[in-house]
Amino acid sequence: MGRLRAHRRQRDPVHPGAQKYKLFNMNNKVYIHEFIDITKQNRARYMHHMAANWSPLAQELRHQLCYGVWGVVGSTGRWPQVVNVWEEDGFDGLARSFAAEVGQATLQDPALAKWWAAAADLRSGGLDRLLVPHPDTLTIEELCAADPAGEAGEAFAHEVITVRPGTARQFLDSALAGAGKARAGYGWHLAGAWWTAMRNLDEAVLLWSVPTFPAWAAAERELAHGRDVLLPDSADAVLGRERILLAAAPLCPFRTGRQPSRDDRTDWVD
Repeated sequence: MGRLRAHRRQRDPVHPGAQKYKLFNMNNKVYIHEFIDITKQNRARYMHHMAANWSPLAQELRHQLCYGVWGVVGSTGRWPQVVNVWEEDGFDGLARSFAAEVGQATLQDPALAKWWAAAADLRSGGLDRLLVPHPDTLTIEELCAADPAGEAGEAFAHEVITVRPGTARQFLDSALAGAGKARAGYGWHLAGAWWTAMRNLDEAVLLWSVPTFPAWAAAERELAHGRDVLLPDSADAVLGRERILLAAAPLCPFRTGRQPSRDDRTDWVD
């Protein structure tokens, strides 16, 4: 299809409101996925700093959109920890962002020095991935258009899945094809499906929107007893799997139905 952006039917939109859209543009974005380790009791401050103080700048300077900011539910994973996902304009857009970031002796964009200094007091480090979306994964603008009220799940289930080298894309095809069963049986919606770049096509990341904690418990009870109600048609392809629960930050687009803006700031001036 060359450089043309193809259209396709969305197989399993995360929000029921997306059903009214017959066709969506193929997702040709690239995503930065971050696990951030938080210091002391700074998680709420950090999530606000990322969304309100960083994202408006990133939108203006890099056309980077906030896909989501979440806190890890501590009993299910490392704590205190935050997950950030940022939407870039493909690898070309990401390359421009990298060039702006590391083209200095400090390896930091001078325009963001104040922001970096404030963030350093809130976090101790982290681990990033670059993610390539399955073509049927909606962009954050499409998700917000489908659910402008931000009526996403009470919780989110985040999975990192290891598969045989070279098979991550095929695994995601199967996962999306079967995701309707999880939606029908437990109300879980597959919001995002990606494979990890800069690897051997052996890792996938899934993000499920879960309507309520009882709905999480109902599915997790089955999974705990070996009945895979989330990936019934692709479980045989899984070599390793880790699932944690996330809670959306107050300014997460899944909650607000929009991008963070300067109006969300409380005590910050660039």
